[in-house]
Amino acid sequence: MKPLLSIIVPVYNEEATIGAVLDRLLGVPFPVPIEIIAVNDGSHDGTRQALDAAAARSPLITAVHLESNRGKGAALRTGFARSAGAIVAIQDADLELDPAQLPALVAPILEGGADVVYGSRFRGGSSRLPLMSRLGNAGLTMLTNLLYGARLTDMETCYKIMRGDIARGLRLTADRFDIEPEITVNLLRSGVRILELPVTSSSRSRRAGKKIRWRDGWHAAALLVRRRFRPRPQRPL
Repeated sequence: MKPLLSIIVPVYNEEATIGAVLDRLLGVPFPVPIEIIAVNDGSHDGTRQALDAAAARSPLITAVHLESNRGKGAALRTGFARSAGAIVAIQDADLELDPAQLPALVAPILEGGADVVYGSRFRGGSSRLPLMSRLGNAGLTMLTNLLYGARLTDMETCYKIMRGDIARGLRLTADRFDIEPEITVNLLRSGVRILELPVTSSSRSRRAGKKIRWRDGWHAAALLVRRRFRPRPQRPL
């Protein structure tokens, strides 16, 4: 029997794009069966209705609704806990990353060559990111590498793919955008090697719905420093 791939889609006020993202995921020729768990993080636009309509059209989609906005981290933790896949992947709901790239990121795990794969927007050289986003990401990635002895190029990437047992064993607590460094720190501190593969992206502006803000970068940096001095967890995850 082929392993199941669980795709977690955190969603907050993405009425305009969530339908297209789910349709693209359903149209991708994955080499394994998939389940899509879309977690609505207390949206107050038409996201709930769009998700329910999509779930009614396809048995592969499960819509989970959080009654209040708790943040991307809370949505991801909810999705991880609901997942059943031997592999877990994350897909944002904003169309900045094309789901057609996911099979290439899943392949090394399916082939047994990796346990965790990150899709790096800075290895391929064709991603279009605003200067401030690029600088902020570079700073946080450099800090991660400095504190944890890593060699990452894109710590903040949405595309984090890993074995399901690793994803469900991460012991995450972050509720908001600091979930990205928390996932990375927990992986690095457990001794799991992260394989990076290039992906392309096209960033949107705040006017178009971009939600991450400069203060989220400060929270991420604080988490990176704070976790560096916690006792190291036992390996393996």
